[in-house]
This record gives sequence, C-alpha cells and structure tokens, in this order.
Amino acid sequence: MRQHLTRLAVQTNGEGFTDLTAALNREVAASGLQQGVAQVVVLHTSCSLTVNENADPRVLRDLTTYLRALVPQEGVRSLSGHGDLQRYAHDDEGVDDMPAHIRTALTTTSLGLSFDRSRLVLGTWQAVYLWEHRARAHPRHLSLHLIGE
Repeated sequence: MRQHLTRLAVQTNGEGFTDLTAALNREVAASGLQQGVAQVVVLHTSCSLTVNENADPRVLRDLTTYLRALVPQEGVRSLSGHGDLQRYAHDDEGVDDMPAHIRTALTTTSLGLSFDRSRLVLGTWQAVYLWEHRARAHPRHLSLHLIGE
C-alpha cells in the first residue's frame, strides 16, 4: 500500500461547473498507483464538488437554477414565503459571498472515489465537477490524496 498527496489548481469562469475528471485522472496516472481510493477536497468555502451528468448540459443548468432558487442572492424569507426579506449580514466580498457559503454548506467539499487501472471509477455519464458558487472567476485549489497500490 502506498500514498500520494498532491494539490491541483483550477481556474473557474464564475458561477457554474468546471469538469475536473481529466485532470484528476492525469494525477492518478502520474502517481503510479493502479488501484485504490482517491480523496478529493476543495480548499475553499464558496465552491463545492459533485459527481454528475456529463452528457446533457441542461442537467448542470437545472442544478444551478435549483440552487439559486433554494438560496436566493438577495437574502431569505421564511419558507412560507411570507414576511420581510432578511438580507445577509455577511457580505464582506460582495453580495454573492454569503449565498456562496450557504450553497457550499448544502452541497459537499470532499469526495471519496475509487480508481482502477489508474483511472477513476465513474459511470458512463458521470464526471467530477468543481461547482463555483461565486459570480466571478476564481482560482481554486484542491487536495488529492491517493491511497492504493
């Protein structure tokens, strides 16, 4: 059993999805490990990770639309829809700052994935994405910890 720990840098284009699958597979292959487990962690509090559809871009658009509706940019009302709008108190980095933190808290910042023959084990229509919750482009960093043989 061996371990390999590395960091990846990714530039996002603003809110939306960045496919990490090829970059992760390159790192797994470069490690020399054939089979094992990959732990991927995004090192930020305003973006997340997901394994999702890679064939129909409408799926990713619908996910974005759903999360925008669930966590509105301008603040929150009670779930009944009644009452005053409560603006977010935390807006140090702009109006999209707090909504991004909430969206991250509702999704995930780490994934555990198997790999075999130096490639991630994913379904036919699956890809690994970094899901940027901020409006503008950001440099993002990930930790990739591989354990295997």
